[in-house]
This record gives sequence, C-alpha cells and structure tokens, in this order.
Amino acid sequence: MKPFLTTQTSIKEDWISQLANVITDFNELLALLGLSQHPDLIAQHTVRDHFSLRVPRSFVARMQKGDPQDPLFLQVATSQNELISALGYNIDPLSESSYNVCSGILHKYHNRALFLVKGRCAVHCRYCFRRYFPYKDHKGNKVNWQKALQYIHRQNNLDEIILSGGDPLIATDAELSWLFTQLEQVPHLKRIRIHTRLLVVIPQRITTALCERIKRSRLKVLIVTHINHSQEINDELCHGIWLLTRSGVTFLNQSVLLHDINDNAVTLAALSNALFDAGILPYYLHLLDKVHGSAHFYVSDDRARIIFRDFITKVSGYMVPKLVREIPGELSKTPIDLNMHQEKIQINV
Repeated sequence: MKPFLTTQTSIKEDWISQLANVITDFNELLALLGLSQHPDLIAQHTVRDHFSLRVPRSFVARMQKGDPQDPLFLQVATSQNELISALGYNIDPLSESSYNVCSGILHKYHNRALFLVKGRCAVHCRYCFRRYFPYKDHKGNKVNWQKALQYIHRQNNLDEIILSGGDPLIATDAELSWLFTQLEQVPHLKRIRIHTRLLVVIPQRITTALCERIKRSRLKVLIVTHINHSQEINDELCHGIWLLTRSGVTFLNQSVLLHDINDNAVTLAALSNALFDAGILPYYLHLLDKVHGSAHFYVSDDRARIIFRDFITKVSGYMVPKLVREIPGELSKTPIDLNMHQEKIQINV
C-alpha cells in the first residue's frame, strides 16, 4: 500500500480544499454517477434549505456508477421521503436538549460527557439524529470551549471526554492540539474518545501533525469511526488508520442498521470483516434514532433480531458489534434482546 501522506503543508491544504469543494448540487451528483437521466431519482429529489445535500468527492468516488441503489449514494441523497411526517419521529429523538448542561457539553452518562467541538460535518447523512440540533447555540470557538472546560474541571466523576459534533475533526490541527492540552490538564480524565465520519469520507484528514499530537498525549485516545458499509473502506482510509494506530489510537466502529443499505446478514458480515482487516473493532450496531425525515431507513426490532441472529453465525465472535438502541433517560445504551430461545419470527430477510 502506497502512503498518501507527503508533507504536512500539502496534506493540510488537501483535506481543507476537499472540504471546501464538497458536492452540494444534486444534479452534479447524478452527473458524476451517470444517473442524470434516471426519472425516478429526479422525481424523488427535493431541495432542502435545512440540512441540504453535502458530500465529499472522495466519498462519491467510492460509489458505483449507474447504480441508483448504491448503498453509499442512498446514505447521502436527498429525497422526498424526508418530507413525510411519521408517527413517533421528532426533531430531538434522544432528548439531548435535556442533557445540555452548558454551551458545548451534553452530559448523559455518569463517567463521560460529550464535548461538541464543531457544528459542521463533511457529509450530511440523511439519517443523522442531530440534523435539527441547534448548533448556533454551541459555536465551536475558544470562548465556548473555555466554558465547557470549566464544567469538565468541576465534574470529578468524569474520566472520559467524547469529542463530538457535528464532526470534531472539522477543527484544525492547531485547534485540536490546544484542546488536547487543556484536557490533559484535567487530573481526573483518563481518555479522549473522538467520534468522526470525516476521516472516513476524507482520509487525508489524518495528518502528520494530528498523529504526532495524539502520540504525545498522556490521555488514552480512542477513535470511533462511523461506517455503515464495507464499500466505504478504501486503501487511503486503511493507511490512515495504520498511521494513527502507530500513534497509539484504539479504533472502534459504530454503524446504524439502515433499510436497503446494510439490513442483511451478508452485508453486515462483509462490513465486520472489512473493519477488522482495516484495524477497526466493530463496537455498536445501532437501531435507527427516530429523527424526523428518516422513517424510510427504519428497520423494525423483529427484523433486526432475525438479521442479527443470521449475521452472528457468519463471523467470529470478536467481529460481532453490540446491537443497541439509545433510549432517552437510560444510563447507558440499551442492548436488544435477540430472543434466541424463543420460536423464530418468520420474516423475509
């Protein structure tokens, strides 16, 4: 595998220029994929002022041309399905507003808190449960970060901070280095966890400066990638993961079970194998958070159980993520009971 890292300057310009040159026009996306004349896609498209189309070209390059059912395309393509009001769906499905203890901090669980570093993402995934989150109230700057850090200093029960967003890796290397320095000065912290999709869709975000700063940290650093399909994993991403692993990073992955994207045992098995081969341990497989506009991605609990039962027969035990759902008010993620000893429900999977 050839390294894609060259010099720090060129890398910095590369990921930032890619971020500035993402696709925001649906017709351009269709043209790149050879789908401009597809009548169903044109009819289904909807222009959205809120949470508009946004996808990096490097991610589009992994999509199959001419395939309107490509699993990567379906994750990012805007659709009129998003305009459907479905029972049980709302704009804050995890009641995160009730855990917002100060600007930039969501404190849901006893020993860990979410630090909302930046409100932007490199890609707008159509199932995102934070698509309506009020990021304007959580601006990612040092003034607000200082307030968040003051809260973290006061909470002696915290031993882990989860850098989230948006995407925390939207922050520059200099900003992340500053944040690391501040967090390293909190005596009760042991770990920093980074949840990101940016390094998946733009692997060049993995810079020499980022690797070196993580390597110097006294805190254990974990990175949780958000990958839903094996097709998302390419050589550039694998090389970047290798570089960060050499810097001491532990890699985990969380996925969402999504209708028509990864809702079958063979696809999930391929994902787990690809993740493990890349140096990432499968961690969570989430059931969909019911955010308004995402009902077309829904997979029922019963069908999820059937799929998962089949899936676990196809991979080694260490490649099996936990099947979970997040329930507002619960003190942890809630595992889904597979009902292994009950009569199987007859569902076509």
